[in-house]
Amino acid sequence: MSFIIIKVKFNMKIGELSHLLGISNDTLRYYEKQGLLTATKRNASGYRIYSDDDLKLMQFILRAKNVGFSLTEIKELLLIRFEKSLHSCAQVKAITLQKRDLVAQRINELQLFHDSLSILAEQCCGSERPAQSCSILSVLEDVDGTYL
Repeated sequence: MSFIIIKVKFNMKIGELSHLLGISNDTLRYYEKQGLLTATKRNASGYRIYSDDDLKLMQFILRAKNVGFSLTEIKELLLIRFEKSLHSCAQVKAITLQKRDLVAQRINELQLFHDSLSILAEQCCGSERPAQSCSILSVLEDVDGTYL
């Protein structure tokens, strides 16, 4: 197992922070607009200055995003993270289980889409004949919806 050591500067401009995180400056600005990140300070020229804490915060946000949490859910998790003594593991677990169940529901919906599309594709001859006799278009045009 190898580890990557990142030497962090305590006063980073947006480009330096985005480079360390592997994201664009626009992505950082987006997270700021969403209220997830606030530059620690600005220098005399007005440039945003980020700290090591900002780097850690963004790493948390990106990890949460990578496992599927929405920005709203991440905000909720951040509130708990900043006030850990006022919250319980049960609250964090509940948010996680709720998201897991939502993902499971979405997977089921996608499986239904997949199955329906497979049926449509199997029923189509796929020939070079004019699309006027295309079975897929006929099913999609069916006003009664009896085929799907």
